[in-house]
Order: sequence, then C-alpha cells, then structure tokens
Amino acid sequence: MRIAEVYASLQGEGLLAGTPSSFVRTSGCNLRCAWCDTPFTSWDPQGVERTVADVLAEVGALGPRHVVVTGGEPLLSAQAAELCLALRRTGFHVTVETAGTVLPATHEIVADLMSISPKLASSTPPAGTPGGWQTRHEAARRRDDVLRALAAGPHQFKFVIDGPADLAEARQWLAELGNIDPRSVFLMPQGRDAGELARSGVWLEEECRRAGFRFAPRHHIAWFGHGRGT
Repeated sequence: MRIAEVYASLQGEGLLAGTPSSFVRTSGCNLRCAWCDTPFTSWDPQGVERTVADVLAEVGALGPRHVVVTGGEPLLSAQAAELCLALRRTGFHVTVETAGTVLPATHEIVADLMSISPKLASSTPPAGTPGGWQTRHEAARRRDDVLRALAAGPHQFKFVIDGPADLAEARQWLAELGNIDPRSVFLMPQGRDAGELARSGVWLEEECRRAGFRFAPRHHIAWFGHGRGT
C-alpha cells in the first residue's frame, strides 16, 4: 500500500480529540474535494509502497496506543484493512477516517471507531477540472448504503460546513439516512488556519447547540498549524 506519512501527534477532531495517537496516512482517493487539505494524497498522490509488517513496526515504535488510519481514502486499499486488523490484534485502538463511499475489503471489524466524513455538494470541484473530476466526484461522493453499513458499529459522522447551505444539506442527508443519533454527529467549520476557523466557527457552534449536534473546532490546526506530520 502507498503510505504518505506516519507520525505521532494528538487527535484534533471528534470523540477522541486530545488523545495521543499515531497517524498512518495512506495515499490515493476516489474523490477530489475542492477544499482538500491533504492534496498530496488525492490531487497529487505521493508516498512510498510499504508492507503491513513495516508500518506495524513503525507504529509500535512511536508509542501511542491509539492509531488513526486516514488518507486519502484508506478503505480503497485491501492492505489498509489488513493493517487495521493487525493493529487491533496487537492491542491498539484503531480509528479509520473515511468519506464513507467504499466498504472495507473484509467482513471482519477493522476499527474500534469508524469516523465517517460524508462529502457535501460544496466539496465538488468546478466544471472544467482536469480529469473530469467534477462529474466523477459528484457521482461517487454519496453512497447511503455504505454509510448505513459503516454506521452499524461504533462510529461518528463529521461534516465539513462552509455555510448555511452546507448545514441544510447535512441535516437533510441525516434525515434521509434515518436512525442517526445527533450526538454522534460533529460539524466542523471549513478553514485552513486558526483565524479562519475561529471566524467561521462562531455561527456554527450556535447552530450545533440548537440542533443537538456536536461542534468540532479542528483543534490540531490551532495547536500545530496546517501542515504535514501534525
């Protein structure tokens, strides 16, 4: 599997925010979000081919007992699923961060927490994007059957919200999925630096209170800035 980076840091989002964690970032994605904050795993996928045993050894040396397998889209890789299973068998707590468009390449449970980040219409790149990615992204970004299957186990939903239209779409989408506990839903402001997140987060935090959702301020950007290895 192609790995973009492996590093230790703090989880910055969701239920486990603040938890010391090792991050394994795979490279390769079936989507092309207009605002992607890891373009080196999607628009220009970078990394090196590594074995499950190699990555497992590096994660073990880093120390944290929580591991986040992220991307890109990690569930595209059968080896990533193998890595998750190996980590869990070794006693690590595994979070998988996914856009919720593909299922793991196994029937076994690969994660202690499935962190699902469905991509709203505002994520679609503009017309004329090379590679036909506007059409390809829009066709692939919503798979309700996959979302329901992933949400059958321990999970959280994380929506990136850039404005009121995104919030309305997220609420409608959740209603159509049905049986989603709002306490498992996190809304994250769109932004790539602490100032932008602070400004966009003011109104979103209030909307979360009204709707019973959780507010996810993306702590890692405030703590470390926007960059690789954080």
